[in-house]
Amino acid sequence: MSKKLILSLCFLLSTIAVITAQSSIGSNYTLKENISYISNSEKDTYKLERCKLDIYYPVDKKNFSTVIWFHGGGLEGGEKGIPDELKNKGIAVVAVNYRLSPRAKNPAYIEDAAESVAWVFNNIASFGGNPDDIYIAGHSAGGYLALMVGLDKSYLNKYNIDANRIKGLIPISGQTNTHYTIKKERGLPFEIPYIDNYAPLTHARKDVPPTLLVTGDRRLELPARYEENAHLDAILRTLGNKEITLYELQGFDHGAVYAPGCYLIIDWIKKYSNSKE
Repeated sequence: MSKKLILSLCFLLSTIAVITAQSSIGSNYTLKENISYISNSEKDTYKLERCKLDIYYPVDKKNFSTVIWFHGGGLEGGEKGIPDELKNKGIAVVAVNYRLSPRAKNPAYIEDAAESVAWVFNNIASFGGNPDDIYIAGHSAGGYLALMVGLDKSYLNKYNIDANRIKGLIPISGQTNTHYTIKKERGLPFEIPYIDNYAPLTHARKDVPPTLLVTGDRRLELPARYEENAHLDAILRTLGNKEITLYELQGFDHGAVYAPGCYLIIDWIKKYSNSKE
């Protein structure tokens, strides 16, 4: 039996165990919805409509870790929501909405993602969270946004936040080339890879935060999605990064990898968190 198959089986078994155990875990959490993360002086009606977040956090714990979660949908659809797999784990989860193409054009959605991250850094302490223990994650398009905000430091620099303060980057099946919707906006072909300033690969650097790259089975994934992540993994390692991990989850396609990827997020936080119970 291959190591990859064993890994996939272990994830399935651990997922079942976690779901079973959740029934006995307390539910001392609260959810605050539709909090605006943009300036009070903003006049753009679409930005006022979309740039909101939900925060799910423990009410009987302090100094907790926080995951900022960007939803998928190809940068053209999708809605914020707290993944069930991240609930009741002693952490906060911040689910973010952002402007969508074609009503908004690149780099609007990346800028929104960065502004939401800045909001969390500046406000999570008021909810009891540790501002030095923030992780950025997302699935598909959300994984792409997580990588762009974490790798291209210019977006958070606008808010006087060093992207190296991010405790970890955890994209699930995110693109590392220029996103296909950005290519669509420019009239470029879907099938041909393109790498410019809007590709996370372009901004690979030696001092990136610890990074966990998760994809589904390369035979079942979106075209070249595993290979794009393997490319980023190779580049980051070549630059000297040692805290980089790449998982290809055998048997899971692009959509199905979402759930086991979330359980990997929890394990990653346990490894790197400096928050105390």
